[in-house]
Amino acid sequence: MGKRNVLLLGAGGVSHVAAHKLAQNNDLFGDIYLASRSLEDCEQILESIERKKNYKNTSQKIQIRQIDALNIPEMVKLMKDLKISITVNLVSVFCNMSILEACIKTGSAYIDTAIHEEPNKVCEDPPWYANYEWKRKNRCQDRCITAILGAGFDPGVVNAYAAYAKKHFFDVIDTIDIMDVNAGNHSRYFSTNFDPEINFREFVKVWTWIDRQWVCKPVHFEKKVYDFPVVGKQIIYLTGHDEIHSLSKNIDANSIRFWMGFSDHYINCFNVLRNIGLLSEKPVRTAEGVEVIPLKVVKACLPDPKTLAPDYRGKTCIGDLIVGTKDGRRKELLIYSICDHRLCYEEVESQA
Repeated sequence: MGKRNVLLLGAGGVSHVAAHKLAQNNDLFGDIYLASRSLEDCEQILESIERKKNYKNTSQKIQIRQIDALNIPEMVKLMKDLKISITVNLVSVFCNMSILEACIKTGSAYIDTAIHEEPNKVCEDPPWYANYEWKRKNRCQDRCITAILGAGFDPGVVNAYAAYAKKHFFDVIDTIDIMDVNAGNHSRYFSTNFDPEINFREFVKVWTWIDRQWVCKPVHFEKKVYDFPVVGKQIIYLTGHDEIHSLSKNIDANSIRFWMGFSDHYINCFNVLRNIGLLSEKPVRTAEGVEVIPLKVVKACLPDPKTLAPDYRGKTCIGDLIVGTKDGRRKELLIYSICDHRLCYEEVESQA
């Protein structure tokens, strides 16, 4: 087989990094395309790649296209015209199913980083993957379509950590605690590290896997302090997350939980926004008769996560704390990664 053509969808912060990485490894692929609703955003990413001199093969530059990822016929035509073999979906999670459908129709492999959501449905009942993605598994299998779901860090790398631990270090796994902390400082009063709309939709209720069953808990209710490698003691809160839903199906463990670090300042700002209704996805009408969605207004007012990168300092720590037994003895293991905001910016002009 020849080298495979790649379609990278989206021009946000995650796509920015993926485009740099594709450029750094472009000798492994055929033609690489970056597509989004905004050609201007695509052009900014390509300018960043040029600034950092990140093309491995300088004769093979990434090309850009304009596309509406919700328009399945338009997606199918683009993928056929460009002879796409691999589609990397880094647009809004609201587009996941339309992009996957286009891949099924054209034969392209599919990769995404987060579970599909419907705009009018927030924090659906678990298991989340069963609501949309897994319903298409048989069609993918029948058409020999590879669909890799949740291929980010969490979900993604942390799933690989769990599988690696199961294979090499444990006979029986009791608990998997996925822990994600950002000990960096972006010097803004308040901001989310990725799309605020998607970020805040996670914090409506907490679905977690305890004693082999789904348990629903209040948001930011259960917390603890954990002493992490490199970044030290951090406050982490129990919350719901994508990988719990796939790991609970694929890893035999009694409990699987997700913990995320938040500062007191973040929690205070979040609580004010939530308590006065500004995190609602339901439309409201202003005194002037304008209909707005509060959550989208908050998103418009907060810094674009891409703009945080130049001033970000500090490190992140993300990993799996796994408890179980090996050869009849209790075993506890932390598999983790450290990432430095400044070094990330130096390499790909992105935050960690």
